[in-house]
Amino acid sequence: MDWQRRYGDKVRDAAGAILAIEPGRRILIGSGAAEPASLVEAMVEHGRHLADNDIVHLMTLGPAPYCAPGTEDRFRHTAFFIGQNVRQAVAEGRADFMPVFLSEIPRLIRSRRVGIDVALIQVSPPDAHGYVSLGVSVDIVRAAVDTAELILAEVNPRMPRTLGDSFLHVDQIRYLVPVDTPLPEVLPAGDETSEEIGRQVAGLIPDGATLQMGIGKIPDAVLRALSGRKDLGVHTEMFSDGVVDLIEQGVITGRKKTLLPGKVVSSFVMGTERLYEKVHDHPMIEMRSTGFTNDPQVIARNERMMAINSALAVDLTGQVAADTLEGRFFSGIGGQVDFVRGAARSIDGKAIIALPSTAKRGTVSRIQAAFEPGAGVVTSRGDVHYVVTEYGVADLWGKSIRERALALTEIAHPDFRGELMDAAKARHYVFPDQQVPRASYPWSESRKLRLGSGEGVLLRPLRLTDQEPLQEVLYRLSNETIYRRFLAHKRVHPRRDIEKLVDLDFEQNMALLAVREEGGREEILGMCRYDVDPATRLADIAFVVVDRWQGKGLGTALMARMAEIARARGLRGFTADVLADNKPMIRVFQGSGLEVSTVREQGTVHLTLRFKLAPERRPRGWA
Repeated sequence: MDWQRRYGDKVRDAAGAILAIEPGRRILIGSGAAEPASLVEAMVEHGRHLADNDIVHLMTLGPAPYCAPGTEDRFRHTAFFIGQNVRQAVAEGRADFMPVFLSEIPRLIRSRRVGIDVALIQVSPPDAHGYVSLGVSVDIVRAAVDTAELILAEVNPRMPRTLGDSFLHVDQIRYLVPVDTPLPEVLPAGDETSEEIGRQVAGLIPDGATLQMGIGKIPDAVLRALSGRKDLGVHTEMFSDGVVDLIEQGVITGRKKTLLPGKVVSSFVMGTERLYEKVHDHPMIEMRSTGFTNDPQVIARNERMMAINSALAVDLTGQVAADTLEGRFFSGIGGQVDFVRGAARSIDGKAIIALPSTAKRGTVSRIQAAFEPGAGVVTSRGDVHYVVTEYGVADLWGKSIRERALALTEIAHPDFRGELMDAAKARHYVFPDQQVPRASYPWSESRKLRLGSGEGVLLRPLRLTDQEPLQEVLYRLSNETIYRRFLAHKRVHPRRDIEKLVDLDFEQNMALLAVREEGGREEILGMCRYDVDPATRLADIAFVVVDRWQGKGLGTALMARMAEIARARGLRGFTADVLADNKPMIRVFQGSGLEVSTVREQGTVHLTLRFKLAPERRPRGWA
């Protein structure tokens, strides 16, 4: 190879290069798919002269022989993040764990508080100017190579040359070790649960948003669910194949980013060989240190920043356990808090925690009344905004403990909702008579539409957690609107009445809210509910629209959607009682496309609306 002739005095094999390391030094190993495996192996196999060396790294995909029993006199590992290859050693006390925000590790290194003496890295071949690229791993390695006394580098032609803050001149490297090996791969994964979580999360992400996500089933599912969106951007600590897929589809363009527009900003990448090939010399990819990518103040400069992170468990107050499992350290703090706080401070940003509702094949709820002893809180209850499972979305920001407990119980697995509510009552989190969410919420019934007046709205089924916002809306309605809805002058709307209104089984009763998002929260514009008479299979239906949204077609839209839902459930139609002078509501029913008959009774009109069927399709008994 030409570079070997140019830098022949620096070329060594791995065993020879390792001899330059002295005892008692702290050694950083390159991260993820950039782990210099031959140097690591040679350090253990041929580093008999070493003693009391501290090994640190973020996370590596290869083996960790320096943690094996019998190497204790020579090596002690300190994990910034506990990967699978060192988890047992940490659990058994043969290795240490340092809880630290990923954004702060470069500062720890540069300040020499956690000084790096030796950096073992893997790089791309030198270019014509003598610069190598750190390739798929810039993260904390950037700070290490800038401050280490000794740098030993594997040079691999399969390492992509990535752009950004990834370059290092050969003069800074003591020895170059030629290798030609494939980078470790992480294959895309998925299952039915993660796909549903992905759809739920995608529903929170608008066009033009900037994304942060990790690697695994849920991030992969979120990216798949975003196919067809427009002008998304990426500012993340890492990404995998799904990002490249969306770049090639034209979904990720970065055009609407407010920080480094047009750039996919990341600190490391892990995935398949295809991913490594795609990021090679790609002008859109900007690799930066985690001191930049994970700085909450930098993250917040991205408007519409969507931070999507996972968790092992969430308690009913909103605390997030992400680095411990069954009382033992499992992973690490990583970048979760960095991005949660950065997204929370972004204009129109959202901080999202996504997790399956259960673990251990459905036998354990991940939504928990309280964590077990030894569990660690990574993200505090004050930081959490959205929690997502396959059963829905809980919006916790600005919510009381009572509201949080109800919202989180609502998205827990149905098998655990009863015991979670019992625990919440025992802790006085909720009212003593609080109902248990009794049905799986029909997310698929939600529809976005644009009214004739041009406003965009969302029609979605009512939830138990809508109780207080709905109560607030009712209290702000005019006396005339209240009278038209309830056929009486109703001055108070007590909690028990509202609880009955929002307590639905979605078969015998159904309710839709018309909402729009404003200022990061939903604004309720109107509501429609029906209740089925089992004897007639007709549903009594009623509407209310807030005063300033009346006359814009909202009642017509709600009626049309309710008719679709009722027909799909096999109902025959509706009944309704309307004040005779409520002409707008009567026009909504008469324009519904159903067969309408009316009966006037002392200032009210009783309407019966039936679905139209061809005579040959009318079932027996159809009146």
